[in-house]
Amino acid sequence: MSKLAGRVAIVTGASSGIGAATAHALSAAGATLVLVARRADRLAALAAELGGDALPFADDMADPLAPQRLHDEVMGRFGRADILVNNAGILHAAPVEQFDLDQLRPMIALNYEAVVRTSTLFARSMKAAGTGQIINISSIGANITAPGVGVYGGLKRALEAFTDCLRVELAGSGVKVGIVAPGTTSTEIFEDMKARGQAAWDSFIPAMQPGDVADAVRYMAEQPDRTNMARIQVYAAADSH
Repeated sequence: MSKLAGRVAIVTGASSGIGAATAHALSAAGATLVLVARRADRLAALAAELGGDALPFADDMADPLAPQRLHDEVMGRFGRADILVNNAGILHAAPVEQFDLDQLRPMIALNYEAVVRTSTLFARSMKAAGTGQIINISSIGANITAPGVGVYGGLKRALEAFTDCLRVELAGSGVKVGIVAPGTTSTEIFEDMKARGQAAWDSFIPAMQPGDVADAVRYMAEQPDRTNMARIQVYAAADSH
């Protein structure tokens, strides 16, 4: 029997891409899924695919109050949270002349603030229970210095710093914290670039598929309680960073 059998796993950004693939992977390992995203229709369809007790929770995690609503729903429904995967994120990358500053606050809200708020709320409950795991989805972009990606990469770097500090703070509490940092993965995150006629990163090389990243998340989640795998970095085979 999988170590994840019967565990309650929350996945944000679950309506597509890495989030949906992660939901499938954890469900296949026996976990009960809480599926979080804005698009209620997609969440309902995914919950039907997964079956069992999968719970769709439609909300915008960029709303500062959404993490609390999610936490209260999960604790009220299940009484515990075993795994939290913070995956929701958006990408806006452009040269300095074209960067839309109106995208700055939405990126900060979803890519960083939502992760901090959600991780903190669930970390408190997990620590009180003496068990749990938080897995934050970062990007190899956190360590890439390149034109046009300063905001996205900077926020991922901030996410990683927060995650590492949280892992150290919770050491010995029974709560594990880790990062999965994918390379180029073909998902809807590139739609903003494509809509502006900009060549998306997955057009340059054979990119990974969402399931490749989901496998890494599942692998991290299935490690024994005595270990805390702090980081998995997964590159597309053709990534040259």
